[in-house]
Amino acid sequence: MKELVNKLKGDRVIWSFVALLALFSFMPVFSASSNLAYIGHGTGNTLGYLVKHLAHVCIGFLIIYWVHKVPYHYFRAISKIALPIVWLLLLYTLLKGTVIAGANASRWIQVPFIGITFQTSTLAASVLFIYVARYLSKTKEENEPFQTSFIQLWVPVFITLALILPANFSTTALIFSMVMMLTFIGKYPLKYIAFIIGSGVIMLAFFLLVAKAFPDSRFFSRVSTWESRIMNFTTDKPDEDDYQIEKAKIAIASGRLGGLGPGKSVQKNFLPQSSSDFIYAIVVEEYGLVGGVSILLLYLLLLFRFVIASHKANTLFGKLVVVGLGFPMIFQAMINMAVAVELLPVTGQTLPLISSGGSSIWMTCFSLGIIISVTKKEEEIAEEQQEKERRKEALQRLIDKELAEEDLPVDEREEIYEEEAMYSIQDNSRNPMNAVLNK
Repeated sequence: MKELVNKLKGDRVIWSFVALLALFSFMPVFSASSNLAYIGHGTGNTLGYLVKHLAHVCIGFLIIYWVHKVPYHYFRAISKIALPIVWLLLLYTLLKGTVIAGANASRWIQVPFIGITFQTSTLAASVLFIYVARYLSKTKEENEPFQTSFIQLWVPVFITLALILPANFSTTALIFSMVMMLTFIGKYPLKYIAFIIGSGVIMLAFFLLVAKAFPDSRFFSRVSTWESRIMNFTTDKPDEDDYQIEKAKIAIASGRLGGLGPGKSVQKNFLPQSSSDFIYAIVVEEYGLVGGVSILLLYLLLLFRFVIASHKANTLFGKLVVVGLGFPMIFQAMINMAVAVELLPVTGQTLPLISSGGSSIWMTCFSLGIIISVTKKEEEIAEEQQEKERRKEALQRLIDKELAEEDLPVDEREEIYEEEAMYSIQDNSRNPMNAVLNK
């Protein structure tokens, strides 16, 4: 175990926080999956869901380990190549989205021959953030006109968002917000950012108008769901989402300070998404306010560590990659918690590293692997600097020794040279054994 830990490079604090969140996830997932177990096979045995979650987490940590071994600057070129591939996957998802538990899940695709489902928008978000970081770092010293940046930066961004929007508004809004934040940190001109925000609002309004004109089209089937969620959030009209929110609030209120205890949640039997979208409510019910605040603090500490890693990065690309991949992870967690306490309407965002699910855990781990790769590079640079300092000190000691010998009288210097010659293994005589015998 110690050897395995020693092989882990990069920021050990980030490794620790990720491991803590992943370890904590097993208890609430094991407990909250009882609803799915009853619906799935009527027995209520959640052991299969626990093993499945264990497999997802183990694969996720393997992803972190493999990715953090790759130098992070390789992803500059990979993002440019991967973006068109992501567009094809998003288009395929939009056209061939699968059905999960009898419900429309057009944001998912099923991997052939394996049978697992994959949410392509999570992959698209990571690739897009790296692409934006690449562009901003490349043009730091160049004053490109807006027309050029619009084609090279914003056209790919809007294509990606347009392919995600029909199936997933909340993810689209989160990605767009994070891209705006990334461009602001990358010192993209503010007047251009304001123009892009205005353009985005206009495009969204146009999309909604087209959806109203063609309400029966399958491409706009989710628009009515968005409208109902927003309307129900602002009014007291009963709805399925209100049912979930009410049960989540009952779970949070039942938890009080210390919680009901691990596995003793009652509302997990009534919440449809108790192991994914509303798992935070189950955490508070079973572990109380102490458990809920502890999870919140872990995410905030992880955010603080991302800020430190970004500050320490020696390249602009490294700084932007940490911000672009780390901050959305934390904001997604905050959105999930805010939905559980009804500060936001239902969005469908999971709690990173804690909610059950395959693709969400894997893509979170993929992003964490790249972030740790950035911190690993800084660690290697620090080690190289220390090695240079040690060599410099050793060289200085040799120079000081030579200078000290030059300052000695001639007789003492000759004695030193004669003493050193006595211990030389160089043979200056005819007998080849003399050097050894003299030694």
